[in-house]
Amino acid sequence: MQLGYVDGDAIRLVTATKVWIDHNTLYKCHDGLLDVTRGSTDITISNNWFRNQDKVMLLGHDDGFLRDKSMKVTVAFNHFGPNCNQRMPRIRHGYAHVANNLYQGWEQYAIGGSMTPSIKSEANFFIAPKSGNKEVTWRHGSQESGPWKFYSVRDAFENGASFIQTGLGMAKPNYNPEQMFPVADARFVRSLTRSSGAICCSRSLRC
Repeated sequence: MQLGYVDGDAIRLVTATKVWIDHNTLYKCHDGLLDVTRGSTDITISNNWFRNQDKVMLLGHDDGFLRDKSMKVTVAFNHFGPNCNQRMPRIRHGYAHVANNLYQGWEQYAIGGSMTPSIKSEANFFIAPKSGNKEVTWRHGSQESGPWKFYSVRDAFENGASFIQTGLGMAKPNYNPEQMFPVADARFVRSLTRSSGAICCSRSLRC
């Protein structure tokens, strides 16, 4: 497959299936930290530390790439921040289950999308910045092509953070039995994400 110009992402998945991205520390890249694009699906992004970055995570190639409608991505047990601006994640067309992540502030937004994606935000801990935008979500475009589903369940909010929900009904993960995992209460997110990021093998600590 011709990939063309590579624009400086730390990790880029193209037409990938059943990939697990776990325990990485990613920061200060030219473009984004992680892109999942061009029909990639069944992707798990867990236990990573994303910090010091404008564009963090993009799920979906572009607004016209309709194969991404079948995309399913799980984003769990990650630490976002400090100094992250946007895209934690931004999703186009597909579905994302965002669970048990720690959000240490943002500038533009934390979770956003375009082209009527479905997002289930479950038991995350959102700490809004002390000043500026305190709304977690962002949407680009209209709902004319279909219903948006931005759903929040059991999330925790601090410093005035808020989550505007849209769409009728819950965005469901549609996991098979082998893919199911327990989602803890949001009050445990700090401890669950304490070891996120790259692991120092000698002392089993986050590098």
